[in-house]
Parts: sequence; structure tokens; C-alpha cells
Amino acid sequence: MTEIPPQNPPPQPHPAPTASAVESRPGPARATSVDAARTKALFDRITEEIAKIYVGQDELVLGTLVALFSSGHVLIESVPGLGKTLFVRALGMVLGCQCGRIQFTADLMPSDITGAPIFDMKQQEFLFRPGPVFTQFLLADEINRSPAKTHAALLEIMQEYRVTVERTSHKLKRPFLVLATQNPLESEGTYNLPEAQLDRFMFKIIADYPSTDEEIAILKQHGKQVDLDARLAQTLNVVTSPEEIVEMTALCGGVHIEDKLFAYINSLVRLTRQWPQFHLGASPRAGIALVQGSRTLAAFRGRDFVVPDDVVDIALPALRHRVVLTAEAEVEGQTTDEQLRDLIRSIEVPRL
Repeated sequence: MTEIPPQNPPPQPHPAPTASAVESRPGPARATSVDAARTKALFDRITEEIAKIYVGQDELVLGTLVALFSSGHVLIESVPGLGKTLFVRALGMVLGCQCGRIQFTADLMPSDITGAPIFDMKQQEFLFRPGPVFTQFLLADEINRSPAKTHAALLEIMQEYRVTVERTSHKLKRPFLVLATQNPLESEGTYNLPEAQLDRFMFKIIADYPSTDEEIAILKQHGKQVDLDARLAQTLNVVTSPEEIVEMTALCGGVHIEDKLFAYINSLVRLTRQWPQFHLGASPRAGIALVQGSRTLAAFRGRDFVVPDDVVDIALPALRHRVVLTAEAEVEGQTTDEQLRDLIRSIEVPRL
């Protein structure tokens, strides 16, 4: 599609075809159809188990699982008290993985995250003591309350899955997922995450307050003085293992994408760099996130091929933290999500 120069008004929206319409068209048999059905069955089991203890927040659950099976990380923006720690613990127990939590503060040092050499009196030498980052599911709570040097400690970890201390690299266990949170309300004593750090996150998910029915269900479930560890152990069942997660992640990477969809994803990303209301557009890493995420989402839905709906459904979480509004747009009260929705509607959806 021809790219739109910034001075021209956005074109009229094009209606997107539904996934059911695309799926009804005959197509060649895929070699990974059995794998897609297996992935869907695993996804259904995971969500059913998590729903036993964690109420609502469907977008958070889906986005986290898509990122996990796409080797990505998630930035969660929400007010306190929405059960993010409970979600990470429940997810780790259901998936049979280790969980860790770091409370980011202004005095947190990089070595507090990665670990540091400690002198062993018995052996008379320095031995590396691993930090809390050596886990599989890491909850980085209120990550924007630490300075940039502490944020930088996570850069190599999130990208390379290893920690380098004293010229020695220590690999992390796979799968490895970082769920970082930040509070959108309090700005005092916080540090904005740099663009390099934000770009390391596959998705940015905005978690809102639960609905009336969901909040009543939360009160009924968690309004008793019951030991949480005992309840998690009694309520939840382990449905998979780290080895199977790594295997399913590789299978999700084999889901088929038509060339037209590659061009469609590329058009979405490139148009963010020319959109009049955006001061900064998305990087090529955003396109990679859309490709990987849409493949995983298609597998979760039982398909071994991607349809346009898969791309559209993850476009907002994949792009909202990678673009920056202009000062004029902010003064006018426009939001990033509103502009991204207009941008997505302005591009014609390919017919497969």
C-alpha cells in the first residue's frame, strides 16, 4: 500500500474481515495442524486453571501467555491492588515454573538484581551469588521507581537471557518472562523508562478495574483469612512443564503467515513513523513482535495460519509503548490508543 505523507488527512477506514470468514475459505493442509490443536488445548487448560484463583483481567492473561510463548516480556500499567502478584504466582504454579519478585525502589542497585561475587572464607575465593533475577517468572514491581542504571541491568537479561558479572556470563533458565509494573497515577519519585528499555517489552498492557460482577467474585473468593500458599496448592493443578513450554514456543514459531500479512504488518509499523500525531514511530522490533505474537495467538485459537484479526487484536499492546504523541496532540487531549485505532482503520486489510 502507498504510504501516506504526514500532511495529508488520514484516509477513510476499511472494514476488517472477520476471522471466521477467512477460516471458511479452503486452503492447503498445514504440516503443523496437529501442533496448533495441541497448543490450543494447552492454552485452554492454562486459562481454566488460572480462572480458579484469579478473576477477570482477560487481556492481561491472554497478553502474558502470548508473550510467554513468543519469548517476549510484558509491561503492565495499572493501579495497585489488582492482583498482579497473585497472577504471577498462580501462573508459575500452573506452569510448573519458578517465580520471583523484585520491589524496585530509588536505592536499588544493579547488583541487587543480578547478584554479585561474595568472598567465601572456607574456599578463600570469590563465588558468584545469584540475584533474584535467576528465576523463570520475574515480577518487577513498580519498575519506574528506580534510576536508569538499575533499569539498564535488565537490558541484557531481557534480550540475551544471561547475566554478565566480572566478565563471566551466567545463563538463565528458559522459559524466562519479565512482568514489569508501573503506576500511572503517582509521578513523584519515579523515573521514566527510556525508549531502549520500553522497546524490550513485547507488550504494554493496561489493566483496569474489574467489572461489578468480577469484583463481587473477588470479594467472595479472597475475603476470607485463608493462607494463600495453602490455597494455591490445594486449588491449582500443574498442567505443563518448562520443557513443554520451550517446545510449544518453537512450534508457535512455525505457524504460517502469508506474504500479504507481512506487508500489512510492515505498513502498520511504517505508518506510525509518518502519522501526524506521533512524534516518534515504532521500530522494526515492533514488527517482529507483531509477527511473533500473531503466530502464537493463531495457535492459541487452534489455527496453523495467521489471519488479519490476529494482527489487529495484538496491535495496540505491541505498539502503544513504542510511539510518542506530539506536544500538540497531548495538549488537545488525544491519547495514544485513539490514534493507533485510527491508524489501524486507515490501512486496507489484505484478503487472503
